[in-house]
Amino acid sequence: MANTQCEVPAFNPKDSEIKEILSQYKVVAVVGLSDDPLKDSNRVAQYLIHHGYTVVPVNPTKETVLGLKSYPNLTSIPFPVDIVDIFRKPADVPPVVDEAIAIGAKVVWMQLGIAHNEAAKKAQEAGLKVVQSKCIKVEHTRYFGTGQETVTFTINLNQ
Repeated sequence: MANTQCEVPAFNPKDSEIKEILSQYKVVAVVGLSDDPLKDSNRVAQYLIHHGYTVVPVNPTKETVLGLKSYPNLTSIPFPVDIVDIFRKPADVPPVVDEAIAIGAKVVWMQLGIAHNEAAKKAQEAGLKVVQSKCIKVEHTRYFGTGQETVTFTINLNQ
């Protein structure tokens, strides 16, 4: 029977492992990346780009997202991907995990509210690190600060 609801994650990496993932891996395929700037996937991808990650859109309905070439699936990406960041319904997670394994990704990251324990176990058994139901942007901010530039200016009141 298809899993249509989010499960409670049976496991997740320790905080130190999550920080290591975010430090070590820099090419992120965002599965389900929307071109709508109001969608979480779009805001997260923009944040990752701003913080030095290479973002690879995966959306079969778009040719480009955020000015970047979009791919219909993970297996059509012609270069190595480190992290597969999933913005899809839990029922859609298993085939994405299968593709992540097939392309040799290092990490499967299921965004906040997305968990699929069976698929996560399969990824882990294939040697991938797995993060479930956590936002990559929130976790990055937690470990590395907001990254937002502070603008300083002086107002001369004696003019």
